[in-house]
Amino acid sequence: MQVSSLNEVKIYSLSCGKSLPEWLSDRKKRALQKKDVDVRRRIELIQDFEMPTVCTTIKVSKDGQYILATGTYKPRVRCYDTYQLSLKFERCLDSEVVTFEILSDDYSKIVFLHNDRYIEFHSQSGFYYKTRIPKFGRDFSYHYPSCDLYFVGASSEVYRLNLEQGRYLNPLQTDAAENNVCDINSVHGLFATGTIEGRVECWDPRTRNRVGLLDCALNSVTADSEINNLPTISALKFNGALTMAVGTSTGQVLLYDLRSDKPLLVKDHQYGLPIKSVHFQDSLDLILSADSRIIKMWNKNSGKIFTSLEPEHDLNDVCLYPNSGMLLTANETPKMGIYYIPVLGPAPRWCSFLDNLTEELEENPESTVYDDYKFVTKKDLENLGKKKKNCDKILCNYFISTFFLSFEHENWLSHVKLMVNPFAYEEYRKDKIRQKIEETRAQRVQLKKLPKVNKELALKLIEEEEEKQKSTWKKKVKSLPSILTDDRFKVMFENPDFQVDEESEEFRLLNPLVSKISEKRKKKLRLLEQQELREKEEEEEPEGKPSDAESSESSDDEKAWVEEVRKQRRLLQQEEKVKRQERLKEDQQTVLKPQFYEIKAGEEFRSFKDSATKQKLMNKTLEDRLKIEAKNGTLSVSDTTVGSKQLTFTLKRSEQQKKQQEAEKLHRQERKRLRRSAGHLKSRHKRGRSFH
Repeated sequence: MQVSSLNEVKIYSLSCGKSLPEWLSDRKKRALQKKDVDVRRRIELIQDFEMPTVCTTIKVSKDGQYILATGTYKPRVRCYDTYQLSLKFERCLDSEVVTFEILSDDYSKIVFLHNDRYIEFHSQSGFYYKTRIPKFGRDFSYHYPSCDLYFVGASSEVYRLNLEQGRYLNPLQTDAAENNVCDINSVHGLFATGTIEGRVECWDPRTRNRVGLLDCALNSVTADSEINNLPTISALKFNGALTMAVGTSTGQVLLYDLRSDKPLLVKDHQYGLPIKSVHFQDSLDLILSADSRIIKMWNKNSGKIFTSLEPEHDLNDVCLYPNSGMLLTANETPKMGIYYIPVLGPAPRWCSFLDNLTEELEENPESTVYDDYKFVTKKDLENLGKKKKNCDKILCNYFISTFFLSFEHENWLSHVKLMVNPFAYEEYRKDKIRQKIEETRAQRVQLKKLPKVNKELALKLIEEEEEKQKSTWKKKVKSLPSILTDDRFKVMFENPDFQVDEESEEFRLLNPLVSKISEKRKKKLRLLEQQELREKEEEEEPEGKPSDAESSESSDDEKAWVEEVRKQRRLLQQEEKVKRQERLKEDQQTVLKPQFYEIKAGEEFRSFKDSATKQKLMNKTLEDRLKIEAKNGTLSVSDTTVGSKQLTFTLKRSEQQKKQQEAEKLHRQERKRLRRSAGHLKSRHKRGRSFH
């Protein structure tokens, strides 16, 4: 089973895989299934679901139990029973079938239109009746209320055959030279036919009069489309009472509302091939349009592509299994295509196991379409030498059309490489030597690439992570994710505003011990810079001290931690004293001068400071306000025991909060008073009982 995906829509091809020849005996087939893995692992959904040479049309009965398909050669019809998953019957015919229609719910009433102008009726037992129409037919439709068959073909007339009376009725005369396709609306019975002039004529079967005419050829021409000849109508389909889809011979699909002569949407297949079939998928509002090369599924409201399916062989007909996500195709090959798209709907009842199978495949993804192929670029083609005579056939078949090569021809590819480049062994030898050198380098202590900001912090985190990995390997405990790989802390190693200032008071108090480990990190950073500058030059690894010495040094650092903290505090106190002395000198040197402020007429004096500046200050951010207040000396900052700063803010209470607090206070006083009164009553009651 092959799995392909477009726009995140999984498409499962159930008809791919090797098929066993018919002339093999059952014993040989069983032996081949045991030996060949591909034959054993294939999914044969319906047994013998194929034709001798080509399948032309395929349809499903109304009850969903039977699948009927016609093909050549010899001309025949095959009926498959989905409940038994096998062939029900096969009937050979006198001539090839253009199209057919299932009149009953099952296979008991079938009408075939042959390419030799004959119409053949089959019942449950077999052939029933045969008649002929005046001109070659191309399509027909069945009008259920009147039991009329409408035939269109190489004529301007639409022939009517009444199955109740068993005779031909007066034909409908159209303005077209020939008619290609036709369809009948199942809601109100409107009959529509598509002509070779690119028009759609609509007729009312009750009055046998034409009620509408649509010119689809002009509407199908857009600014992007390139058309060499006049588009003809090649497909026609109704959906509901008012919607109709029309396919043209130039590869456009037009969506119409019957109340308007302008199309709602024009979808171009971009292949220039005639549209062979159009189907509606109501649950997702999709339209499935198919030409001989591709099946496109697109939204009928916006025209946006939902997904597409491109089989290996040309398509003749497409059938959508009702109320499911299964798609059946008639191809120019013996095998008929079966595709399952879970997004469109569930699997049919007779193959409900497909849902479980696809769910397991999604949990454990297997090989996709191109896993067994090797992609090749144009440069590789030039290197291989396209002018070689021995390479021409395979290059034409694989490279020019698809640019990927099957693994079956990979030995051939290596052989051609040796022919074109006889010195390839020297290149191979150099690559092997380069790989060996890289393996030896990997065993050394490698310096990883560090970020531009906070290099020492990143190196510290890398060392801690390596130590954690060693400890988790011994203890078999799951390790937490690193800060370096977390996207939330990515800015800390990119933005220079987050650079750690090692000369600040907070850093010196929180990290008092400048140990030898930090010196080693600085050495590593220097080595890393040298390695980046030299580029590809080998550097000798600096010899380090053994692990015992490092452990002893770390213990010495822990002992000297308290002494280092005291030293840092003394240094900070000395620096503060120097700063205070400098401020006193500056204050003594400066001479205060009186400043006068003028109050304009009509304004009240509130304070010495301007209210406008206060308003501007309130509009600024907290960082800017703290800077201004620190500059003015109005900032109230207190040191904590750890060494960090602490700010206190007091919020003004609103009048509503004040009223609420007063009400709560009165409520508490009232409860106290009630408790006291209740206590007095209890004491009086006790005294009364003791008296009695």
